[in-house]
Amino acid sequence: MPVLSPQPSLYNDLYQSSPRTAEILKAKTALSQEAEQALIAHIKQLLTAQNAVLVSHYYTSAEIQQLTEETGGCISDSLDMARFGNEHPATTLVVAGVRFMGETAKILNPEKRVLMPTLEATCSLDEGCQAEEFAQFRAQYPEHTVVVYANTSAEVKAQADWVVTSGIALKLVSHLDDLGEKILWAPDKHLGGYVQKVSGAEMVIWPGACIVHDEFKARALHRLKALHPEAAILVHPESPQEVVAMADVVGSTTQLIDAVKRLPNPTFIVATDNGIFYKMQQAAPGKKLIDAPTGGAGATCRSCAHCPWMAMNDLQNLAHILETGANEIVIDEAVRQAAHRSVQRMVEFGRSVRK
Repeated sequence: MPVLSPQPSLYNDLYQSSPRTAEILKAKTALSQEAEQALIAHIKQLLTAQNAVLVSHYYTSAEIQQLTEETGGCISDSLDMARFGNEHPATTLVVAGVRFMGETAKILNPEKRVLMPTLEATCSLDEGCQAEEFAQFRAQYPEHTVVVYANTSAEVKAQADWVVTSGIALKLVSHLDDLGEKILWAPDKHLGGYVQKVSGAEMVIWPGACIVHDEFKARALHRLKALHPEAAILVHPESPQEVVAMADVVGSTTQLIDAVKRLPNPTFIVATDNGIFYKMQQAAPGKKLIDAPTGGAGATCRSCAHCPWMAMNDLQNLAHILETGANEIVIDEAVRQAAHRSVQRMVEFGRSVRK
């Protein structure tokens, strides 16, 4: 069984204790269709003029994802976002997602300017695994190989032997287990527990969780499945164990999109951030997609199947940073160099397992 450390203090009720997040979301204004099209045209001009490319996560809005496609950018998971930014010739990377994604781009591309629509878009996994607390945890297990999820700060990545995404986590841990290595894993307890159960590896696990995936509820999922018996259940492994146990497919964002396209089911119940529906609908336009149930709706749930920080990315703040150069990612060079080793190993391992 995984060994759990004490719950990090910063993780407790993170979203509820972040009024700034709520203020930013409340302040967002809807654009008329005409104004939106004019703003999109303006952003396209700015991207071209500044030799910039958009790199966006699956969980951003449909408007951001569509603009990314139209301008030759990349919409993907954390691994492919990192790979694309590293290989693209643009001198400016505009990362639409959450802060650790922009930091990862800068770690791999110190010579490039990396901008983000907002630097206040964070991640509960990142915030719940602070570098000093993690260093104390790590010091308890000096003989363990340190594997951290991409959803961590540059300072935590700098302490790691490996960085992984959900798409390669199981393969990497299985590989290390075959070599006889013991694993220290951080920060997602659900993904870590899933990897430990499937691989059989000896692991100690930091007890963080994603506020989106942690909210999916197995009892409500059973009821929803009864209403849609033809549906396949797709689950990201950041979800609780009892939800993962109900899945027809467990996988990363990219793997879940592939499942919608590959499986014959007409309906899918999807236990991950519903921003992914944009790409799922492209992959299988005739199929029905349903949010897996969370703790409630509206004011009664923390995430309602969508990351509040991903929702901070919009066309207005995207235009603003291209006009002003604001929100540039800056990382201490010593930290960047220390983190580069583990992040580069992630990219190289990801490339090797796809061959």
